[in-house]
Amino acid sequence: MASSYRAIVTSYRAAVRQYVPKRLSEVVALVSLSTTFFLFIHTRSLNIKLAEVQESSGSSGANYDDLVQTNLIQRGPAAPSAHSFNPADRFQSRDLATAGDTASSSSREHSGSKQNTGLDIYQYGRLDPRALNNTMHARKEVLFFNRVPKVGSQTTMELMKSLSMRNNFHYHKDRTQKVETIKLSYSEEKRLTNLVDSFNPPSVYVKHVCFSNFTRFGHPMPIYVNMVRDPVERVISWYYYVRAPWYFVERKRAFPDLPLPNPNWLRKDFETCVRRGDKECRYIEGTERDDFGQLTEFYCGQGEECTGFNTEIAMRKAKENVERHYAVVGVLEDLNKTLTVLEHYVPRFFKGALETYWKEVHIFSKINRNIYKPKVEEATKVVVRQNFTRELEFFDFCKQRLHKQYLAVLQAKENNP
Repeated sequence: MASSYRAIVTSYRAAVRQYVPKRLSEVVALVSLSTTFFLFIHTRSLNIKLAEVQESSGSSGANYDDLVQTNLIQRGPAAPSAHSFNPADRFQSRDLATAGDTASSSSREHSGSKQNTGLDIYQYGRLDPRALNNTMHARKEVLFFNRVPKVGSQTTMELMKSLSMRNNFHYHKDRTQKVETIKLSYSEEKRLTNLVDSFNPPSVYVKHVCFSNFTRFGHPMPIYVNMVRDPVERVISWYYYVRAPWYFVERKRAFPDLPLPNPNWLRKDFETCVRRGDKECRYIEGTERDDFGQLTEFYCGQGEECTGFNTEIAMRKAKENVERHYAVVGVLEDLNKTLTVLEHYVPRFFKGALETYWKEVHIFSKINRNIYKPKVEEATKVVVRQNFTRELEFFDFCKQRLHKQYLAVLQAKENNP
């Protein structure tokens, strides 16, 4: 009897050792699956609710405070109260997160499909295209494109020439200069303003030159437009542009007495130039450059305070002039968005710009393209960017301004479909 009892106990213990761990693991797995399924259902419902919030804000025009009032979103701890909130406060932000999907948003705009701007309303508030458009202040239909080198200005010029026939305006371009002078003396600046003011409207004038305030000489301001590009990419493009073989052929044909450059200078690549610290690749704050390396100088103006590279005063003055006097400052990296804004903010000259560009893209895409420009390592660009802090800030400022102008157009379309 005792031996039989021991045999039963032994068998039971063996069964427990064999089956209980296996059953326990199954219980744990079942609990895990149940928890995962519950989280999936809960997350899905939250995503559906968020989509409804975005859709309602895009279609009904709800702003930030409306969403807070209806408890559709929660105000963060640092956010302003409903009574103190000012949509204009958001405009000072340099967060360009909403500008990231440039290609897809531009293609949707080009195809004519409706685009939801609910999250952009949350970030920027309701935007009025009229408040962001300086064109309406112009007393004369004369457009001045004081083009910056290596920002897609040659392409923009050719587009303007095509549009001049379509939109019936006069196109004028400054003649090629042996030595390009962008900073003018008082008498030179006066002659320039007299020339631009003399054109019969509607007219366009194109020239490499820094901003001029026409009211200083008793003339009404023209409609200013221009383009920008990532400042470091621009100086790299210029570095190889002036070393391209066809560049010297064209210059030599126009000015036969020009000397040929040193072969060693021609062969020097940008990375070697930066690594060795050669003068043309040293970007030192406050220094005067003779290679158009300073983006802000073209927007700051003719004053001495605008000459120093990467200075605070030049950047601030450039921003002020853009806000006060420029109808549109396009961004090369956001070309579709740029053309859309130009069409809506300066329609007299740029009506049909997007369609014209894409119909003739096989022509425009080849203009001034440098096939001799090699790839520059990102590490070299990082080194150079350290000295372009204010140039980059100005570029971000122009990029954000263009984005707000674009959003204002989209919001106006949604309100008046």
